[in-house]
Amino acid sequence: MAQSDTTTHMEPPRGTALDAARKGGMALPAGEERAQLGQPSVRWLVDPAVFAVNRLPAHTDHVTVDGASGTLRQSLDGVWRARVVPSHLDRLPMESKDERWQTAHIPPAFASSCFDDTGYADVSVPGCLETQGLMRPQYVNIQYPWDGHEQPQAPHVPNSNLVALYRRTFDADPRVQQALRAGERVSLTFDGAATAIYVWLNGAFVGYAEDAYTPSEFDVTDALHEEGNTLAVACFQYSSASWLEDQDCWRFHGLFRSVRLDVRPRVHVRDMQATADWDVAAQCGVLDLRLALEGDATAHSADVRVCAADMPLWETTLDVDRQPASADDAVLRVRAAIADVRAWSAEEPNRYRVDVLVRDAEGRLVETSSAVVGFRHVEIEHGVFTLNGERIVLRGVNRHEFDARLGRSVTEEDMLWDVRFMKQHNINAVRTSHYPNQTRWLELCDEYGIYMIDEANLETHGSWNLPGDVTDGKSIPGDDPMWLAACVDRAHSMVARDRNHACVVAWSLGNESYAGTVIEQMGERCHAWDPTRPVHYEGVQWNQAYSAISDFESRMYAKPDDIREYLEHNPTKPYISCEYMHAMGNSLGGLSEYTALERYPHYQGGFIWDFIDQALWQQLEDGTERLAYGGDFGDRPSDMNFSGDGIVFADRTPSAKAQEVKAQYAPVRIRVEPDRVLVHNGNVFVGTADSVFVARMLIDGREVWSTARTLDVPAGETRVLDLAFPPVEDVQPSNGDSALHAHEVVYEVSQRLAHDTAWADAGHELAWGQCARPLDERALAAWRTPAAVESGARVALGRWNGGMRLGSREMLLSRTQGGIVSMRDGAREMVSRVPRLITFRPLTDNDRGASSGFDRAQWFGAGRYARVVTGIGQVEWDPGRGELTGEYWYELADGAHTTVPVRYSIDSAMQLHVEATWPGEADAPSLPLFGLEWVLPVRYSQLEFYGPGPWETYADRDRAKVGAWRTTAFDDVQPYLVPQETGNHAHVRWARVTDEDGHGLLVESARPGTDLALSLLPYDTLTIEAATHQDELPKPRHMFLRMLAGQMGVGGDDSWGAPVHDRYQLDAARELTLDVTMRLV
Repeated sequence: MAQSDTTTHMEPPRGTALDAARKGGMALPAGEERAQLGQPSVRWLVDPAVFAVNRLPAHTDHVTVDGASGTLRQSLDGVWRARVVPSHLDRLPMESKDERWQTAHIPPAFASSCFDDTGYADVSVPGCLETQGLMRPQYVNIQYPWDGHEQPQAPHVPNSNLVALYRRTFDADPRVQQALRAGERVSLTFDGAATAIYVWLNGAFVGYAEDAYTPSEFDVTDALHEEGNTLAVACFQYSSASWLEDQDCWRFHGLFRSVRLDVRPRVHVRDMQATADWDVAAQCGVLDLRLALEGDATAHSADVRVCAADMPLWETTLDVDRQPASADDAVLRVRAAIADVRAWSAEEPNRYRVDVLVRDAEGRLVETSSAVVGFRHVEIEHGVFTLNGERIVLRGVNRHEFDARLGRSVTEEDMLWDVRFMKQHNINAVRTSHYPNQTRWLELCDEYGIYMIDEANLETHGSWNLPGDVTDGKSIPGDDPMWLAACVDRAHSMVARDRNHACVVAWSLGNESYAGTVIEQMGERCHAWDPTRPVHYEGVQWNQAYSAISDFESRMYAKPDDIREYLEHNPTKPYISCEYMHAMGNSLGGLSEYTALERYPHYQGGFIWDFIDQALWQQLEDGTERLAYGGDFGDRPSDMNFSGDGIVFADRTPSAKAQEVKAQYAPVRIRVEPDRVLVHNGNVFVGTADSVFVARMLIDGREVWSTARTLDVPAGETRVLDLAFPPVEDVQPSNGDSALHAHEVVYEVSQRLAHDTAWADAGHELAWGQCARPLDERALAAWRTPAAVESGARVALGRWNGGMRLGSREMLLSRTQGGIVSMRDGAREMVSRVPRLITFRPLTDNDRGASSGFDRAQWFGAGRYARVVTGIGQVEWDPGRGELTGEYWYELADGAHTTVPVRYSIDSAMQLHVEATWPGEADAPSLPLFGLEWVLPVRYSQLEFYGPGPWETYADRDRAKVGAWRTTAFDDVQPYLVPQETGNHAHVRWARVTDEDGHGLLVESARPGTDLALSLLPYDTLTIEAATHQDELPKPRHMFLRMLAGQMGVGGDDSWGAPVHDRYQLDAARELTLDVTMRLV
């Protein structure tokens, strides 16, 4: 028999400031009293010391089943009745408020079973009131939602405080009815409710609770009937808790997570702390199990077993021997080494089930409690964060719980999509920004292998970060004991519920709540409750006097140089960017500069902000829908589209930014050379035995050779892949291969899954490496297909135009209109307007935040309104070269009146050569872009290009595979919440712009080794710039082909002032040349 420990199980705060402050060691205001069962008081809404009345202690989220029927739970999810009414709370001092419920708009009988709820609406629970039409959606970032309507003055709440009145009738399930007859206890749990709830069952007041994101559980045994129950909830929009829940998100309200009944047998495992450690030296698991038994457990026993699937690996029996008159709970504890288990990590998420079978004196099974655990050891060693003795790097994202139709009420399907997408894109970590998530999300992260920083439901950004000012004097909670109990309780509720989950590698005390003694107490208590995990908190960056609160050096939006400064000067803590790479709109440029920091031992990665755009589907007057952002619902104040920060769009379709994340986060790096391939395995626990490496050769983007190899590279090591690419001249072109355009061979090796997994099918690509080489003359000779040569081109030099015609193809250069006016093949015309110089792009969200439009305003009209200097271009025929040329000198509409030469030449094969040169302009702001915009008829919407793809790329976001890709002008418009710069393809060698029949233009870089930046869109710059939503973009009338010598990057360090890094800007003082060849196809 294992030894049992029958000491009393100590509980942290249970509902008011008194117990919490005693645990935390801070003084309380005089006269604080604990709220007791009885009449509910409206005073609680504005009293931070009262945040839970009659709520049961928080406990682990273990699963309990009955020995006979198997179920001890009844779901109350489904259709409820609800009505939202004004609460009409005044703002008198709290002490002057009556202690009884007295709100005129809450009918006194609404909690009664005979209440007439005819005027109520059917609503779904779980569900948000805003997404069901009962409240107006509102999005704000820092500011509190009522700022400006009323004076924010903590802890008071606005006068305009709505209350949702919920009602649900139900009969108890058979097992619940049995429990009532047998004298067992039954509890009622709300997994998530915002912001404060008062609860009645059959007219009896049950309890009160705040903290929207952790369970609120009440004992309802005495009020519950076997049949004909009426559950009533008054859910208030605002309470003093609102001051602690100022997260950057839509402010949703209501019963947004599940509601249920749970049977608690006479002897019940109330809390099951299963600490599953990993002994690095002995390479075995260590289980430290603490069981808090509720009820009279005298003469009972508990069988404990550790199982892999249903196969027991270890088991023991614990006896309970105590008198019923002792404390409420008995604690049983067992600690044992478990030999036949493997360690858990995100790379290899091995999980085991711990079962506790409680039996009575006759050996009858009373209940079975289970927790799924993973054996792993988390530690900070010499300033380095380690898992199972190895340094890990968190390649993470911040994630709000969000669904574009359901708001905060994410579904199982949402969560499965999210975790699979993360694994498919090499994301190994998530921060639950900024509240504990649904238990199911933690289970999935355990199962699939995702490291988690679990964050308490705390953010008070608007209390201390004022416009243009940061002030600690007004920070909440700061050093104010008024907030102590509520904050400590939030941390405890998180730790108590989630401590068994292997995925949780650190606790976070909240977000952007400054620093002070209250948060210091939260951290100390977290360490006391759970000594096995470190504590994270970024707010100490604002007050280094409290730096000891956090076991990490954690910063938000620190620039790479700032991080490097810390890492190179005797760092004492592991560094984490808890938020970085603000992915708002067209962003995420420069991610590689952060992943490059992984070479520093103390750099432990970071979390991109953030995972998914927060935008809600909104029905328009014409019946169509759009994804709407803040302000679109009439909500004021609002921070508009600042919630559009995801690497996936709100409807869970991937954005082009995800392409970069997957490539930069890949732990396996493949270095490809024509004569050697090196594979470095950046994982720290697993080799590459479950991968297959597919090697390919591509010429002009077409695969001409492939093979596959297996190679097991141990974690952290580098190996040579055993393969040899054949000489290019030995690879025979297949039938149908056309003439080369890029004259380039690409050697590629791709790491792919060898077998199906839970998150991707066999063949899914994990990582890749490429190198490109120009074809030599022998290869060119083997591959080049001689173009059919037509002769007899005719030249006509008119007074207004010069033209050349060959067969059905014809081109015209205008003397007066500044360029080419016609390029046609029979009836198919390719020029809708003379090409225009462009020097400006539609502003990105980052451009707006960094005042790029202001700084570069001179470029907005510089190209658009440029004029030909002499008014007449030189159109001439050169018989020696066989070329018809047109030369034009454009004077830009900028302050310097810069002159830009543009030259068109048409050769006898009807190839058009276009050259435009930016001469450089000293003392001018950097250029957004430089090139020509070619306007085509709307039918030419098909794009094939050779370069990095398939999605858009930019100078600072170009980690994409070189290949030949097909897309359309419509597909290349990324649906950012606010239309902005989109669709650019950097480093393009050639492109075809055609109609659906394949007729159109071929564009090639005319200078060997020089690439183009190119896009084909259905809108021009001004149209995109003028729209504030995607649905405002008009029906296309033309296609706009941009051919660029270059474009600045998109940036991404943040979206409120960080410029694009210098290396990714276009220096206006430097000469730039666009040099392309075009021909009809």
